[in-house]
Amino acid sequence: MINVLQIGFGPLGIQITKYIEEKSAIRTIAVVDTNPEMHQKTLRDIDSVLSDDVFVYSSVKDAIDQLQVKPDVAIITTVSSLEKLIPQVKDVADYNIPVISTCEELSYPWKLQPQLSKELDAICKENNIACLGTGINPGFLMDYLPSVMSSVCKDIDEVIVERIQNATPRRIPFQKKIGAGLNLEAFETKRKEGSLRHVGLPESVYLLAQSLEIQLDNVVEEIQPVISEENIETGDISINEGDARGVEQIAYGYQGDKCKIRMHFKAAINEPKAYDRVTIKGTPSFSSEIDGGVNGDIATCAITINSIKSVLKAPAGLHTMLDIAVPGYLN
Repeated sequence: MINVLQIGFGPLGIQITKYIEEKSAIRTIAVVDTNPEMHQKTLRDIDSVLSDDVFVYSSVKDAIDQLQVKPDVAIITTVSSLEKLIPQVKDVADYNIPVISTCEELSYPWKLQPQLSKELDAICKENNIACLGTGINPGFLMDYLPSVMSSVCKDIDEVIVERIQNATPRRIPFQKKIGAGLNLEAFETKRKEGSLRHVGLPESVYLLAQSLEIQLDNVVEEIQPVISEENIETGDISINEGDARGVEQIAYGYQGDKCKIRMHFKAAINEPKAYDRVTIKGTPSFSSEIDGGVNGDIATCAITINSIKSVLKAPAGLHTMLDIAVPGYLN
């Protein structure tokens, strides 16, 4: 039996815990969250389908002091920022507990945040634990998957990855993160602040480039709103005609003046055609499309859980999806 410490009990953390409850080889034994209204409650107090003998604690120390067994792994689903994540990893590392996190900037931080990456790697090695950043995107669809697909090519001229999503069924925090419902002035303000975007697209470019052994000279990212042509009511968000119903981002990875990697991410309410597509131009050239796309919330929870066995076997240090074996399904 694998014992999990869940850190962060927002919509994603709750969904991961629900999926774990359906499995026989893994269990959640404690949850940590900063929300004081949750402290000392059972999981069932928060969601009726969850366990009535697992509690929410205010800190990792509080949880460890109360538990009868030590967690085998911690899952952290709290922040997108690597800088904000590091203290949370250190709290867990002090107890020699390996970490898996959905923090987007953790997916491949070595290029954009080298000093923080070295700091986190050192923390992991000092405490003899592995730490992995994963998720559906970044972590799989736009980086790990095309890196695997490229293994059948003799040579590669360019890789184009597209993820076009209908954000209507996604969780509310995701819809807000992509700017759905904002007027264009508010969208632009948040874009300039850096608080409105899909986090992790440049990280995906660099992770894929590392896999393909392409030395990039520059990565350029464009961000713009997807403008609604009609009034939209989803039940949770109201969108007026002319306002943003989502975000469109394109990242270009250049070697000299030649684009070697292009990633197109679009997520919007009522997006008519959703798909994930990888196009490789090389020898051979081919394109592969997942019609309808992969549901990001379901898949992020699944890949996080299914990575546990690989992380438990991994050597100490900070890892990306390129470093570990293909995640194995956990019953």
